[in-house]
Amino acid sequence: MFSIEHEFDATVVTLVDEGTAPLAEDVVINLFEDCITLEQYDPRSDSVVKITLSNGQSRDLAAALDLPEGVYTMKQDSS
Repeated sequence: MFSIEHEFDATVVTLVDEGTAPLAEDVVINLFEDCITLEQYDPRSDSVVKITLSNGQSRDLAAALDLPEGVYTMKQDSS
């Protein structure tokens, strides 16, 4: 299950693990104009872990989900 919310400066997507136990903590994805952050609560450290991806990194990740093993370079837009 997931939810999408539009806030003032970001779109927030929350991914909820509905599978069988053990379940993972929710993942919150914040889509800003210049970057994307992924946040997840870590019960071992009792803190939220945050990863920040540039827009280029997020495009590469999306492309990588559909590609076989290998090393790739994304073609840059000419605009």
